[in-house]
Amino acid sequence: MKLNHHRSGFTLVEIMIVVAIIALLAAIAVPGFLRARKRAQGTTMKNDLRLIDAAKDQYAIEFNKSNQSPLWADLTPYFKPGTRLATATSGTDLFNNAYVINNLSTPPKINQNTFDALSDIIGVEFWSPFQP
Repeated sequence: MKLNHHRSGFTLVEIMIVVAIIALLAAIAVPGFLRARKRAQGTTMKNDLRLIDAAKDQYAIEFNKSNQSPLWADLTPYFKPGTRLATATSGTDLFNNAYVINNLSTPPKINQNTFDALSDIIGVEFWSPFQP
């Protein structure tokens, strides 16, 4: 009498091949995602710097100022209500480093620590005119 043992399932080798393929795909994809994330963070901070520069201009015009260094509280009324910049108690970027606001006649600058953290992906030319 012949016993028919029908076993279904995957062998260890087949499972290991699938795991290796998934690991290879992850190794290819993850660095791209990290680069895209840093680039998006940099773009957000550059946009913040543009908004800060516009707020400095509006503040200078409204109060007839020329070369003083405004406080963060002086600039917050010029940001859209409810946004991250408008609700912030201090002018910090996404890495919690303070933006360098400077005086009213010069543009704000990205913090050197933030610049260094993103410099492997984002070059100096990206930050113009806001580079440290």
